[in-house]
Amino acid sequence: MQPDASFVPDVSFVIAAYNAEATLDRAIASAIAQKDVSVEIVVVDDKSRDATLDVARAYPRDIVRVVALASNRGPGGARNAGLDAARGRWIAVLDSDDAVFPDRLAKMIARAETAGAQIAIDNLQVIREDGVVEDAMFPREYLEGLREISLATYIAGNVVFESKFNLGYLKPIFQREFLNENGLRYDEKLRIGEDYILFAEALAKGGKCVVEPDIGYAYHIRSGSISRVLELHHVEAMRKADAVFAQTHQMDEAAQAAFARRSRSLRKAASFLSMVQHIKARSPLKAIRTALSDPAAVRHMGMPIAVRLRRMAAQFAVGVGR
Repeated sequence: MQPDASFVPDVSFVIAAYNAEATLDRAIASAIAQKDVSVEIVVVDDKSRDATLDVARAYPRDIVRVVALASNRGPGGARNAGLDAARGRWIAVLDSDDAVFPDRLAKMIARAETAGAQIAIDNLQVIREDGVVEDAMFPREYLEGLREISLATYIAGNVVFESKFNLGYLKPIFQREFLNENGLRYDEKLRIGEDYILFAEALAKGGKCVVEPDIGYAYHIRSGSISRVLELHHVEAMRKADAVFAQTHQMDEAAQAAFARRSRSLRKAASFLSMVQHIKARSPLKAIRTALSDPAAVRHMGMPIAVRLRRMAAQFAVGVGR
């Protein structure tokens, strides 16, 4: 059955999927199970090399709409394709290896529309790769105290290396009309941090974000997930995106202070990851030069890395003395 083109659902779930054949059914099933809201599900296959596309196309077309990309565009590009295809009043991005609880969207939409907000967030349940359910990602009291998230609060909650989980892990829902009117889409050059920039831009454009403190999103940790492996080129791309953000958007004093703090954290992270690269490549001189050029970055070094750097430096010194 073909979907009714005139139907405007309450929410469009956008699921960007790449090599997700093992988990996609779980994500789709959780979207279908939403209570008290009408939904459409848009699955974007990002040129997967496994059976992801077959899994998505196994559903009736009036339940799951499938967009098959001709080439791999990365998480931001795949989500943008989903946003372009979506018809719902609200957009909910759902990662293909995660799931949502049945009353999530009804709660979030009700809270947002009562407050006249264009964005809403809620808490996340952390589930380990072995299936063990951990605590909520954020203490309920913390989210209850926030009530709303400002640009300054959001930027301050995205300082690299300061906590296990930062506010960049939040999974907001957006009014589709608000995104379209403001030309808001994901930065396709980013493989990590694309969620942060879109959320920050939405806040900078005047979007009001309310907080639903209940847990509505099941976040599954995977050891191989790109979001869990931070590399130097990711950080450099994030720094470039932040520079563009600062040139494009106005920030109040509190947001500017938070932005400066985040910028320092990204610089330190870049120096730290550069040192790690040099150590792995057995280039102690380059590692030492990096450490000397940014001493604050050394604070990020775990004891095993610090010990290894000192040992390599000592070995190099012995070699030079011969």
